[in-house]
Amino acid sequence: MKKYFILLALAAVLTWENSHAQDKHLVMFYNVENLFDTIPSPGVYDREFTPGGAKKWNSFKYWKKIANIEDVLYKIASQERTFPAVIGLSEVENRNVLEDIVATPKLAKVNYRIVHYDSPESRGVDVALLYRPDIFKYEGSYPIKTVVPGLPDFKTRDILSVWGTIGNERFFFFVCHLPSRLGGQAASEFKRIAGAQIIKNAVDSICLEKPETRFIIMGDMNDEPTDKSLAQALGAKADPKRLDPGDLFNPFTVMFKDGIGSLAYQDAWSLFDNIIVSENLINAPQDGFSLLKKKKYYAYIFNKPFLTGQRGQYKGYPLRTFSGDNFVNGYSDHFPVYILLSK
Repeated sequence: MKKYFILLALAAVLTWENSHAQDKHLVMFYNVENLFDTIPSPGVYDREFTPGGAKKWNSFKYWKKIANIEDVLYKIASQERTFPAVIGLSEVENRNVLEDIVATPKLAKVNYRIVHYDSPESRGVDVALLYRPDIFKYEGSYPIKTVVPGLPDFKTRDILSVWGTIGNERFFFFVCHLPSRLGGQAASEFKRIAGAQIIKNAVDSICLEKPETRFIIMGDMNDEPTDKSLAQALGAKADPKRLDPGDLFNPFTVMFKDGIGSLAYQDAWSLFDNIIVSENLINAPQDGFSLLKKKKYYAYIFNKPFLTGQRGQYKGYPLRTFSGDNFVNGYSDHFPVYILLSK
């Protein structure tokens, strides 16, 4: 009986897809928090997430984690009545874990394709992009090394660039997980500024050749929307009414100023998870794709109660997979974020 209702619900969502195919497309980003397989990988520090490691990471826990990610993606699809067209992910170990996500029962029929490259990050976690081939027509991709001036041996996650078309409009996606705040926010800020500048240089270069390109930059920035890396180095503006051609717009800045966050630490909310878009998704031609605004915001945080802790010290925080080394079968220490493109 339970399987019957799952199939019935899936059929309903697929019906939404047919009736809303031309109305809107959903683009989301999700830091899935330490999605490792259970197999030790040579040359990286992943022992913690193996059966012999501190967290006793095993197949049972792994498949629980995969099922939880499936659940999140399906519930976002149910809420917005469309499966995401493009999904950016961070903290995934390899292509194998991505293949397990897209093969889950609720997602398999959507036929997601995978874009992923192994990066030099010391723990072996990467960023990736999933896309629906019926909506996004993939043309190419490239991993951009995050080079930090003055630190020639610094290794971190690559910036994933992916390009193609949606409805015959050219789109360029960047998926990133900028360097962490290890050592403190101020002391490490130059690393994130360097990463943001790399993206900005790439955007400017592409704009010179193809100014009609729509850009979507998504990721765990490890900085707030108002910090230097995003507001200055990347140049992401907060006011959609003050955008000039070639500018970038961060729809999460207003949410951050309103006290809304995507992760919590020491009783304070942060909004590290951002999706930043080019000006031509705000000031779009009448027949082109534009960013959909609901009430006050152009962007959304999926922070439903099932994704939050309900008791104890971390009540109200995003419900993690582990509390210390204790498996609590949570989802992630970040909430998913998304935008809607309307035509």
